[in-house]
Amino acid sequence: MLRYTSNAKRKEMTLGKVEDLSLADARIKAALQMKQLREGLDLLVAKRRAENGSIICVDDLFNDWHEGNVKRLKHHHIPFRVYTKEIAPVIGQMKPAAVTGRDIRQVLRNIADSNRPAVANDALMYCKQLFNHGIKLDIISYNPAFAFSVNDAGGIEKSRDRALTTDELAFIFKKFREESDSFTRDNYLACALLVLLGVRKGELTEARWSEFDLEEKVWYLPQERSKSRVAIDIPLPDLAIQWLNELKVRAFGSDYVFPNRRASKAPHMGSDTLNRAISKLFGREPGRAVQPENKMGDLEHFTVHDLRRTCRSLLASLGVPGHVAERCLNHSIKGVEGIYNRHDYFDERREALELLAAKLAPLI
Repeated sequence: MLRYTSNAKRKEMTLGKVEDLSLADARIKAALQMKQLREGLDLLVAKRRAENGSIICVDDLFNDWHEGNVKRLKHHHIPFRVYTKEIAPVIGQMKPAAVTGRDIRQVLRNIADSNRPAVANDALMYCKQLFNHGIKLDIISYNPAFAFSVNDAGGIEKSRDRALTTDELAFIFKKFREESDSFTRDNYLACALLVLLGVRKGELTEARWSEFDLEEKVWYLPQERSKSRVAIDIPLPDLAIQWLNELKVRAFGSDYVFPNRRASKAPHMGSDTLNRAISKLFGREPGRAVQPENKMGDLEHFTVHDLRRTCRSLLASLGVPGHVAERCLNHSIKGVEGIYNRHDYFDERREALELLAAKLAPLI
């Protein structure tokens, strides 16, 4: 045992067991410990820190940081995916204190060279948060990503305003049908439902059949799966019921409306499936040296989320009042009206979506 005084208090700590540590070695170890004490470090605090010092490399630091994200963030899988795919291959096995600005720049350049500016911005944000966590734990004294801005990554992101016209909708669904060998029927019906119902991609592709009452024509979207964290009852037009009945057959007993057709950890359609399938028709396929042929001609590229914006634009063109259209998209009504008006406009939303279905039926 080593007995010592710290902050006017008498303390003691174990140096080792007699059978494992000779008296001569114990004296050497005690001398080293007393040197730390003279430098102002409490020996018991230092011992506890050493026992908890399992963070050796950046991967360890990320695991410690991400443990808090799991409890704090609803979509904690996003920083996990960005770190695993983009950041870890460059700096994951390095000691946190050894990472420099040049290493951060290499992470950002690798992503920017693959033409993914939004991912580059996300990677920079996560690097800053990750190394700030290291500073909190007193593992590093500075943040190597601190001096970088979005201009060093993917640039300032502009809000998208892409909404497809009725002519464009007719064109893309015609192309979807013509390219059915690569653009599957599941993908087709998912895109059709997204335009008609205006829901978010994940809300649809991860939906379970238990959420639907096809007899009452209602989809009960639960709070835990709603991005707005608000449960909502979604009225289903007859056209949507027709598509869902087909999907029920195609699901072949699965709990999910869009079951995963490949061996995967996720039992439902993947989060990137639709966007990748659409981009492939535009001649864009990440990770391939030889890109596929562009089947969409001069049509401006669009994403899955643009289909949601298209739904909102079509509702406006049909004369649907703004507050009803906003509730169709499960947006909260802003301002004083949103605070005092708790009416959910279910009947009005059903009427609006039936109008939209009538407009979309000949196009899709």
